[in-house]
Amino acid sequence: MIRVTYALPVLLLCCCGALGSELPNFVWFTSEDNSVHFSKLYNENGISMPAIESLAEHGLVFEHAFSNAPVCSVARTTLLTGSHAPRIGTQYHRRSKLVPMPDGSQMYPWYLQRVGYYTTNNSKTDYNVTVTEGWNESSPDATWRNRKPGQPFFHVQNTALTHESSLHFSKEEMKRDTTATDPDFVTLFPYFPDTPIFRYTHARYLDNHVKVDDYFAQYIEMLREDGELENTFIFYFGDHGGVLPRGKGYVYESGLHVPLVVYIPENYKHLIDAELGSRVNGFVSFIDFAPTILNLAGVDVPPHMDGKPFLGHKVSMDEVNRRDEAFGYADRFDEKIDYVRTLRKGNIKYIRNYQPFNVDALFNEYRYRMLAYSEWFDLYKSDSLSETQKQFFEPRQSEQLFDLSSDPFEIENLAQDPAYADMLKLMRKRLSERVKSINDLSVFPESVLFSKAFDNPVAFGRRNTDRIARLIDTADLSLRSFDEVNRDLLVALESKDAWERYWALIVLSSFGQDAQSFISLARKIAVEDEENLVRVRAAEFLGLVGAENPEPYLIEALRKSRTEIEAVIILNTVVLLRDYAGYQIEVTRKMLPNHWQKAAESNISLRLNYLVN
Repeated sequence: MIRVTYALPVLLLCCCGALGSELPNFVWFTSEDNSVHFSKLYNENGISMPAIESLAEHGLVFEHAFSNAPVCSVARTTLLTGSHAPRIGTQYHRRSKLVPMPDGSQMYPWYLQRVGYYTTNNSKTDYNVTVTEGWNESSPDATWRNRKPGQPFFHVQNTALTHESSLHFSKEEMKRDTTATDPDFVTLFPYFPDTPIFRYTHARYLDNHVKVDDYFAQYIEMLREDGELENTFIFYFGDHGGVLPRGKGYVYESGLHVPLVVYIPENYKHLIDAELGSRVNGFVSFIDFAPTILNLAGVDVPPHMDGKPFLGHKVSMDEVNRRDEAFGYADRFDEKIDYVRTLRKGNIKYIRNYQPFNVDALFNEYRYRMLAYSEWFDLYKSDSLSETQKQFFEPRQSEQLFDLSSDPFEIENLAQDPAYADMLKLMRKRLSERVKSINDLSVFPESVLFSKAFDNPVAFGRRNTDRIARLIDTADLSLRSFDEVNRDLLVALESKDAWERYWALIVLSSFGQDAQSFISLARKIAVEDEENLVRVRAAEFLGLVGAENPEPYLIEALRKSRTEIEAVIILNTVVLLRDYAGYQIEVTRKMLPNHWQKAAESNISLRLNYLVN
């Protein structure tokens, strides 16, 4: 194997013709919106997928593969760049602005092209970065068969057969379209209510996995017909978890833990330090996929990539199996905003909810098109759920700690359990170090990044490294006792940095009733602060603790909003306070600046439609 070494921005290229015959092919089979919970390869309650299982027999099953984000565009951009989304400004779905590739780099297929590969994508892109090069073909007709004779290829084949939209059926369709899987025999997740709608939805989703398997079987046969099967690494994986409720869009295992099967071609098995047909216990994430492909192709990993190879040149499977950490992130999903980071180490899962009062179930129009979602919400409002089933609709803790060996569905939060105190401190420290080390841009509201950072997010992060660390420390005041941080909060609320004041108010809301001594100061800030979103957070705190109706403050903030994304942030607070704190806040389009009043198919429009209707 000839390796290509380079230093950005200049590549030292080798002759493509000289390399072509030595290079393996790669095919990615990407199925949308599914986690490990639905395939019999991983779960006895899953469904058999014979074509994928046949790949596993001559390959590797990865027990611990993770999308870094639980939603399409963020996950795919992480795959494309090999970089953590909150570091490079690609963490929002749907993005408010396309951002450049970090540090003048290129997406990974471009590097493959430099050594002679024909690169094709069939056909989803959905990237949050601007890309102009990398694919020879990217369309519903893209195929490796258009390459030159003997040319190595990289091909992505995507299917939406398991996509969330496949479960957007009506009650009439539910009555008409029976499932091959018997709904009476599915095993529901313990946080779901046991209803005909949930059972049918689960059964229909399992049926969709069979369709996915049949779909990819066709492409396996195409490779065999072309005489390329034994020259081609095939990666089968889900693009993130999903898509039953609490899956896609959430950083629980159902949203992040994906199936990954890698078929090892006979002619290139010498590149793999593992017995074929075995299962790999080491942790791999989407940031690692591009580095792995490049490594197998003999190309050095570019410096902008945060991941590292898990197969190929100089990769020991013993070392891979010692990897035991996965980092995850969740920010905005269409019009629904949250800010959550996760770290899994072995079977311990730590979730840091930076805005814990933002309930998981906060309305998201696309999610709630699914009958199961809307029924679940209706049952909650009628007080017809068990304590476990209610969790989705209740405020969270700032920290959640789960032992997945005994609690695989992440139901019992151990953060307050004395037996786990040392583990909690360790995970808290490691996650704090992680978000600081990547200059996590989400400590700033997206509207700030839109205005000041998205032209070069990485450079903005580097310029603000110390400031980001300081803001994270302010946010982490919520992890100590209120009495212990009382004075620190007062100092932060008087800071000249608006975003320290912003985070101090979020911390007050996290403490809730314990922070009532700050009500008078919050009232003053809600009226007088020079920063619109700081006033919003003060009003949010006043509303959450029941000090007063925050409506006048929020309506005034809407009128003064400077960008669409700033208005969406404010409307998220309105939805939270209306649906989960009982306030009747009247919002109309006329309350927005004139040029946003007629916004169609936008996040503002989705929020307004929900609030007005």
